[in-house]
Amino acid sequence: MAKQSSSRSAEISRQTKETRVKVSVNLDGSGKSAPETGVGFLNHMLDLFARHSLIDLTVKAEGDLDVDAHHTVEDVGIVLGQVLEKSLGDKRGIYRYGWANLPMDESMAQVALDLSGRPAFVFKVNFTSGSIGDFPTELVEEFFKALANSAKMNLHITVPYGTNNHHIAEAIFKATARALRQAISLDPRNNDVPSTKGSLNG
Repeated sequence: MAKQSSSRSAEISRQTKETRVKVSVNLDGSGKSAPETGVGFLNHMLDLFARHSLIDLTVKAEGDLDVDAHHTVEDVGIVLGQVLEKSLGDKRGIYRYGWANLPMDESMAQVALDLSGRPAFVFKVNFTSGSIGDFPTELVEEFFKALANSAKMNLHITVPYGTNNHHIAEAIFKATARALRQAISLDPRNNDVPSTKGSLNG
């Protein structure tokens, strides 16, 4: 089920036997967020993501957290990617590309992305332990892999150094948000689709 308006906003709901996820975005917002996923660390990261992308973001998710957080985190990434892709429409007038080098204390995240309509994902990150509190660090990769695939974007994430896992994850979310903010922004010099093919639909 999907809804779209002319204001570059969209809402998508997805339900499986494992999760129920509803995400809405406004690309031309001010960074307001209301994440309710049942996973505290993910809520924190989504709040950062909205604030630094200036995308208004509402997420409501219920999942099989009695098993673990994997399905919930992955499915939120899937639906967020779908709703971003939907809200961009034919991508006419956007910058398309975005990148950010973002420090978080001793850690540095480097993110480059292309809203190309073709999914590709590169994740070169070494966490120093298996969890951040009770949040498995491997789920950071799963979230962004799901996001890249469902948003049909090239997403390259590298962390060349860092020791604190919370800082590493936070730097990744903030850098991705900053790169996305650049990519979805409207280019005042080009009202066309930014592609020699004339299409960014794959």
